[in-house]
Amino acid sequence: MDAFRCTAATLLLPFFFLILFHIIFAPLKGNHLSTFLVFPYPLSIVKDNNTAQLKPHHSLAIDDPKTTIKEMTSLDRVEGGLAEARASIHEAILSRNYSVSGKPQYFVPKGSIYRNPHAFYQLSSKVSQVISSSSLWSHMEMVKRFKVWVYEEGEHPLVHYGPVNDIYAIEGQFIDEIDNSRRSPFKARHPDEAHVFFLPFSVTNVVHYVYKPIMSQKDYCRDRLQRLVEDYISVVAQKYPYWNRSNGADHFLLSCHDWAPEISDGNPELFKDFIRVLCNANTSEGFQPKRDVSIPEVYLPVGKLGPPNLSQHPLKRTILAFFSGRAHGDIRKLLLNHWKDKDSQVQVHEYLPKGQNYTQLMGLSKFCLCPSGYEVASPRVVEAINAGCVPVIISQNYSLPFSDVLNWNQFSIEIPVEKIPEIKTILQNVSKNKYMKLQMNVRRIQRHFVMNRPAKPFDLMHMILHSIWIRRLNFRLIASQ
Repeated sequence: MDAFRCTAATLLLPFFFLILFHIIFAPLKGNHLSTFLVFPYPLSIVKDNNTAQLKPHHSLAIDDPKTTIKEMTSLDRVEGGLAEARASIHEAILSRNYSVSGKPQYFVPKGSIYRNPHAFYQLSSKVSQVISSSSLWSHMEMVKRFKVWVYEEGEHPLVHYGPVNDIYAIEGQFIDEIDNSRRSPFKARHPDEAHVFFLPFSVTNVVHYVYKPIMSQKDYCRDRLQRLVEDYISVVAQKYPYWNRSNGADHFLLSCHDWAPEISDGNPELFKDFIRVLCNANTSEGFQPKRDVSIPEVYLPVGKLGPPNLSQHPLKRTILAFFSGRAHGDIRKLLLNHWKDKDSQVQVHEYLPKGQNYTQLMGLSKFCLCPSGYEVASPRVVEAINAGCVPVIISQNYSLPFSDVLNWNQFSIEIPVEKIPEIKTILQNVSKNKYMKLQMNVRRIQRHFVMNRPAKPFDLMHMILHSIWIRRLNFRLIASQ
């Protein structure tokens, strides 16, 4: 009887594995983006309708002996490299080893400011929301593998060229770093080796050059901008296979302009899988954190990559809270109505008093108020961080930059809009120990908000690329017959 049971179990074992294989690796039907539960964080499948069917890279293939092995395609190689990256993630999670090939590392992210510091260093993290599971990816793998193809179509000033100064500076700086610089290791030499595809539009320049003349309010309609981007996509989709094989899921556009989120409004179906890399990451206006990327708004003075460092020691900061800015938007109006020029400890100004230095006052303040303006993003967040001032986020529906990696509650404070009258009480109730920890953490995360040219590991440019990289790692592109 025992021998019979063993034989029966042995006979059933192949069927068990076959059923398990089907459950894990078969994509859900009916969706263009289907979910795989291979990793703790759902991994999506995107079908390419133009090439042959590819099996999931990690599956145990059960092939017909008569089936011939096809030659590896460029898509196979790209997805194979991503599979290796995912495998290294799994291995590094288990080993939790910071060393890399015996090479000395000058920066190792550690501590509560990171959602998973080991993962970010060895793996870079896409960590869970409160309820969801987490999945981890590698910053090192990004530096090692990540390739971006920049479409060559289009001409200045609308494409391949953008502002490199003022509040929209990231737009032009990114285009210049990835598109125009020959030194970027992330720029693909051929589209077949690319993991993602960049549409090098400057929304700022489109608004500046195309929206003329402005004769009435209706001339601000976004349809011109939307048609330009849609026409550009039509051109590259007809000329190359890359958009059609993923429906744009591995394509992105980056902009800090207020109008940028509305690019997709004219044709939502066309952009349903498209990655929008935006400063104005407003979830009430369609921003999707799992697909889109939130980046910080950064003000760059002409000819400089940042403001002067006028940061003071925490014990020399004599101002409790500081803000100076115009009444742009409802939140700022509330702030100014309640606090404008009324308190020496909570210094709120619409116009800075004559003879005072904005950056210097930030360096003398413990907390810097960062209310949203007309849009959710504000350059004051980065200005505060650079000044060693704890940011106080006053916003609604704002998906904060780099939240995949950074724990914002470890180096900033969020105050709801309805509690603006209580700002002084709230900040005075922050204990000295808690403030010192927050301020120390602000100094620790400064490197992630610094613009370098060329880009350096873990700086602002790398953080932007990393956010795009982990979204590309979160789906697999396969072909269908």
